[in-house]
Amino acid sequence: MKVGLFDHIEHGERPTSQLFDERLTFIQAADEAGFYCLHLAEHHQTPLNMVPVPGVFLGAVARLTKKIKMGPLVYLLPLYSPLRMIDEICMIDHLSHGRAEIGVGRGVSPFELKYHKIEHDQSREIFIDAYRCIVKGLSTEQLSYKGPHYEYENVPIALRPYQKPFPAFWYGSSGAEGSTWAGEEGLHFVTLGANAFAKANIDTFKTAFAKRGGKAFQPKPEFSGGIALGVQRHIFVDETDEKAKAWAKPAMENHLSNINWIRNRHGVTMTAERMKNVRGRNFEECIEEGTVIAGSPKTVLAEIEKQVKEIGFNYLLVYLFLGTMSFENAMRSMKLFVKDVMPAVEKM
Repeated sequence: MKVGLFDHIEHGERPTSQLFDERLTFIQAADEAGFYCLHLAEHHQTPLNMVPVPGVFLGAVARLTKKIKMGPLVYLLPLYSPLRMIDEICMIDHLSHGRAEIGVGRGVSPFELKYHKIEHDQSREIFIDAYRCIVKGLSTEQLSYKGPHYEYENVPIALRPYQKPFPAFWYGSSGAEGSTWAGEEGLHFVTLGANAFAKANIDTFKTAFAKRGGKAFQPKPEFSGGIALGVQRHIFVDETDEKAKAWAKPAMENHLSNINWIRNRHGVTMTAERMKNVRGRNFEECIEEGTVIAGSPKTVLAEIEKQVKEIGFNYLLVYLFLGTMSFENAMRSMKLFVKDVMPAVEKM
């Protein structure tokens, strides 16, 4: 089992420059502690994400860290020119000396896409076309490509990746359609949601992956079967369950508010079924469904062990630092997790 780090870097009710400084220090500590990879979300025009251009922030991460891999989860490909995306991927790969891991997707929010003049019902087709074009562009010194949305002829690709042939691609999904596509493509995969929901997505991925012969597009020997099967969980650790929940609850409920912020602004509410599957409506429901794990090291480890057996994943993607959480609480939580939880998780 590998342990990675996920973050939105949401609004933190503090100066943004301070938010960035604290998070970079936190990531440096995660690097020294041995976390496998930092995965950074991309969202736009919402307090859920203060790094809507993840490549810029990852460039800073690349220069301040030594071992931790890094990448977006995910780049919203319909918002980018494939040529620009090829260049950015190569730059991050070189700045990090070959530690880039590239998550790709279409974008979960129709509102964010619409702000950029992208129709949600067309975004999957645009995304797949962009992905095919980018993969081809990273593989050649001169790009010729013709698809339904992108077309290039004899375009020189002067900047090539550090990793050969190119960094690994990842896909994150909370639905059957995306899970199936990722399995068919053999991409490294991450999902989220209540235990039963996450298991359904993992099982859907595994079924599609088996149909392609169980061979990863870019195998990673550090994961069983060469493929990463990840589940994202909010994890908060303190000396006792009570202490952890005392500071985790307000931070998590603010995070839930940020998740729904743009939807509420447009007067649209998430369906009860969707809300129940993806995440609870409040801290207590998130604890009950398994998307939040908060407590003493003993409590946290026991719940992780239970979920690994129930869901069947080989990559735990931990979300440790929420926007309004104090830097001190986040650091203490990570140190306890690294000391008393992570060693046992890595042996699973």
